Order: sequence, then structure tokens, then C-alpha cells
Amino acid sequence: MEKELNFKLFINGVWEQSSSERTESILSPSDESVVGTVNVAGVDDAEKALQAATNAQKLWKKWPARKRAELMRAFAQEIRENKDFLAKLLVKEQGKLISWAYGEVEATSTFIEYACDWARQIEGDIMPSDNPDEQIWIKKVPRGVVVAITAWNFPLALAARKLGPALVAGNAVVLKPTPDAPLATLALCDIANKVGIPPGLLNMVTGGVEVGKYLVESPMTKMVTMTGSTPTGQAIFRSAANNLAHVQLELGGKAPCIVFEDADLDLAAAGALHSRFDNCGQICTCNERMYVHEEIYDAFMEIFMAKVKELKLGDPMHDGTDIGPKMNAAGVKQLEDIVEESIKAGAIVSYGGKKPVGKAFEKGFWFEPTILEDVSQSMKIVHEETFGPVLPVIKFKDFDEVVGYANDSEFGLAAMVFTQDLKKIMQLQDELEFGEIYINRGHGEQHQGFHNGLKMSGTGGEDGKYGFEQYLEKKTFYVKY
Repeated sequence: MEKELNFKLFINGVWEQSSSERTESILSPSDESVVGTVNVAGVDDAEKALQAATNAQKLWKKWPARKRAELMRAFAQEIRENKDFLAKLLVKEQGKLISWAYGEVEATSTFIEYACDWARQIEGDIMPSDNPDEQIWIKKVPRGVVVAITAWNFPLALAARKLGPALVAGNAVVLKPTPDAPLATLALCDIANKVGIPPGLLNMVTGGVEVGKYLVESPMTKMVTMTGSTPTGQAIFRSAANNLAHVQLELGGKAPCIVFEDADLDLAAAGALHSRFDNCGQICTCNERMYVHEEIYDAFMEIFMAKVKELKLGDPMHDGTDIGPKMNAAGVKQLEDIVEESIKAGAIVSYGGKKPVGKAFEKGFWFEPTILEDVSQSMKIVHEETFGPVLPVIKFKDFDEVVGYANDSEFGLAAMVFTQDLKKIMQLQDELEFGEIYINRGHGEQHQGFHNGLKMSGTGGEDGKYGFEQYLEKKTFYVKY
């Protein structure tokens, strides 16, 4: 797949110049070079995309679900065929490691393929009525036009996570890709055309708050699915209330990683390591705060710190690199500020703590892998999502104390626990206030699970049976015969 990286808007199956005729450059996080440009949509473009989706969905919903799935499987396979182009583009525009970029392209395909497996399982119910000669039928039907808004940390996979179930279920989509890393996502549109996805079913418009607000508030929009920050999610929730569109949000996290005294220390150290530093710590389920039992604290930290010191920061295109750049300068500044504030509050930097020096890091957005110890529960870094390679570590004394620490957060997306004690595991299932809990392994959800945040981490959830059903609504028929 060859294409100049200068994208317009994709509406009703064709590339169109935006009404604003404004373009923005996309910079590489590694060296701040220009990777490509995108048109910036206006409200008129958003309305046009919604209308195209509305018209296309009227026919699409009448297709047999199996036929829709067959076309989407072809889409997934064609994405896989273009893995080299897409993976390298992801590295350039988002800064993730090349191995991770290939993994994301594969996940993009498998998210869609998993949704296709549900085509023959859109099941309703038949129930007895209280009245004679009557049955109650409940039928699941597509919602209509789905507005999808994605984040920059996994731009392709997050798009597919929404596109797959939305389209297989019989909806049409208007997707607003992240302004920070939209190029690989926009490249999906040519692939959609190549495999014959009907015009209007997949539309992509770029832009900022104004365009997003219009898409969410439009009466043509029947569902909004968004991955991003909690403040943005709250704004979307308020805007969607105008027309009572169904809202599904996957928002911020502050995942605790708890290492009990009976844990397998090598297993725990490996799990905690990758769960903090994967994708430069820019994952919503990352190990954002680590609690280690005081009895094994020194032994565990010796193992863990040895692994941290082996991490290599550098060019994400190189196979030997473990950590690439942060997404942008604002993210680096946030890390600098939170580390400085933590030190003033009494924390000690055991490793890292600043931007790296050297010719390789003169351009781009870099920050060292950083470990903070002597951290107290009251510090800001324990409660504010850092979304980067900085980890505060706290000692704890007993089960009740650490459960209290873990739940002391406005977020409730994910948690990690390392213990061999079945009783603790069973208790934690009831007591931890998180939608996704990993026991004796690091983070990383699977398609058949349910990616669901509690508290300020979201609403609705994605993946699996329950995620697919977000894209369907129910009609009830009282059938007198």
C-alpha cells in the first residue's frame, strides 16, 4: 500500500477537502520531524459525514449479519496485508516500538475478526405472556449511526475495537481519529474501499472540540463510543444528553499493582515491569502505583530494580529498544512536574527522574524510566494519572491497609495482584473496586473478556459478549395470536 501522507476527510467513500481548507502537520515524537498532514474538518463536514452514515445504514442493516461479517473479514485480512506500511507509520506518528506496532496492526485485524464471530449470535428471546394466546418477543437491532472517538496511544487498535462490532451489528460509523496520531487510522479508509465496504458506512473526519461536540450532539447520532481522558468523557456525557444518545466511555486509570508477602517475586517483578513501561507507560491499564508488603519489600525491589536498570531507551525502530518517546512535549512536562512535586513532598528518586541527555535525545519527547520510593499515600502522584514511565512504590503492612490504599482513587479501571493465597484472591474479587483485575500476571486484556471501568474510569465497557451488545438495542413485541 503506497500513499502520500497528506490526508483529506473521508466521507461517503471518497476523500474530500475540508470546508475549512485548513491543514495540520503531524510530528514524530522521536525527532519532531513532519510525518504527514491532515485536513481539519469543520462542522459542515461533520454534518455531511453523519448524513452519509444515516443514508448508508438504512441499507446496511438489512444485510444478513453473516454477509456483513464476510465483508468485514475481508477488511481485516487486507489490513493484515498492509502490516508493514501501517506498523512503520504507527512508529513514526506515535512513537511506539516497532514490535509493538506490528502487534497493534495484528490486534486491529483480530478485533474485527472477533466481532465477526458474533454475526450468528445476535440472539433475542421468546418469553411466555401473562395473557392467553400471546408471546413476548425481544429482538436486538442495530442502533443506527455510531460516532467513534479514539485516543492516540493505540490509534489503530482502538478504532478497530469500535468499528468491528459497530459494523457487524449493522450500524454505520463516523470516526473522529485522535488529532495527535491520525494517519494510520485514516489509511484504513483506502483499505475499506479496496475490499468494497459500501460508501457511507465508514466515514472519518478530523478536528478538535468543536467538531467532536457537533458529532456528539447531533440528533443523527444514536451512540457515542469514546476512548480518552476522564474530563473529555464527562464533556461527551453532558453533550450526548441533548438527544439521549447511548454513551460508552473508556477513560483514565490509576491501576494499583499489589505484591503480597507470599508472591512469586520473579513473576511479580516481571509483571510489574512490563505493566509499567509498556508503550512508554502510555496505557490506561498500566501499573501506575505499586504496593509491596514490608516483609518482602527489600528482596522484591532488588529483583525489580535490576530489571529496570536493564531497560534501553531509544529509537523505537530498533528491535533492541525497550522504551520509546512520550507522545508529546506536554506529556514530558507533566512528568517533570509530578516528579519535582513528589521530591518536595518527601519521595526519593531511586532511578531516573529526568529527560535523558545525549545526541540521540536532542530532538523528540523523552523521559527516563523512573522509580520513586518513600512515597506516601497522600502524595499527588499516587492519585493523578501520569501516563508515562514513572512509578511510585509504597510499603504496606497488611491486607486491609492495602485494599484501602488501592481503592483510594477516583479511578476504577484495572488492578494487578500477586499472591499465592486463594483466600486473598477470593476476598479481593469482592473488595477491589476495579472493572478489570489481573491475578498473578501483568496487564493485557483479551477480546473475549470485558474491558470495563468503574467509578471515573468509564461506562459501558468494550470487548466480548457484553461489549458487542453495546452496539445493539432491543425491541419488545407483544404478539397476540
